[in-house]
Amino acid sequence: MWTLSGFVDEISPDFTEQCRVAAGLGLRYVELRSAWDVNILDLDSERLDTMKATLAGHDLEVSSIGSPIGKIFIDDDFGPHLARMRHAAEVAHFFDAPYVRIFSFFLRPGTDPAAHRDEVIDRMRELARVAEEADLVLLHENEKEIYGDVPARCLDIVRSVGSPHLRLAWDAANFVQVGVRPYAEGYEILRPHLAYVQIKDARAADGTVVPAGEGDGELAETMRALHHDGFDGFFSLEPHLAAGHATGGFSGPEQFRRAWRAFTDLLRTEGIEYA
Repeated sequence: MWTLSGFVDEISPDFTEQCRVAAGLGLRYVELRSAWDVNILDLDSERLDTMKATLAGHDLEVSSIGSPIGKIFIDDDFGPHLARMRHAAEVAHFFDAPYVRIFSFFLRPGTDPAAHRDEVIDRMRELARVAEEADLVLLHENEKEIYGDVPARCLDIVRSVGSPHLRLAWDAANFVQVGVRPYAEGYEILRPHLAYVQIKDARAADGTVVPAGEGDGELAETMRALHHDGFDGFFSLEPHLAAGHATGGFSGPEQFRRAWRAFTDLLRTEGIEYA
């Protein structure tokens, strides 16, 4: 039984509406990235308390904190960012979330990723230590323009850090947007380290984000293989159907519902049960 979740800030800035729409689709889990147009790591304790009460009122739990950790340039000061990671761990505990989504640092345009590899790995180890101390699992997302944007470098990160507290989140659309065929070129090498799947598709021709199954993200092949492998985890809708940018994306209620229908139709076609 696969478990659906979603970046509910794609629905609305208003957290009550986020929860209302998610619960109306039958979701039991959500992924928290922002509310009231403020990043989850920048909300004060009163707002966090309000979110927790609203989640409970809609019978929703939290699958992951969709943090921006790792979305700084590799040559930016890391000290304050490491402190922000510690806060992310506190927020995850507050919401009883088992995962925190992170990234492996933006590279300056035109730079060679290999020139920054050692610094990336050192920083990722530091982030993983925070997760170990907090008994959380970090999910590295293959965002475009970061060090770990292609399968080989995603594998390098998780193998080099070598911690059970650092696993991979799979984003097919992001792979497509950097010229990768996700299933054909990434699945076999990354599957042993995969703990979480973000549902977003894109067209290779121009990078346009589209509902699941309508692009070149090879979602049907990937879902079929995961089902065959016995994968049992979260699948988080991140549609980006109205807008996408460096800190997130937006779809609106109707487009979020459209994304949910596209993915659940795909699952039904494949005979995969979900909740």
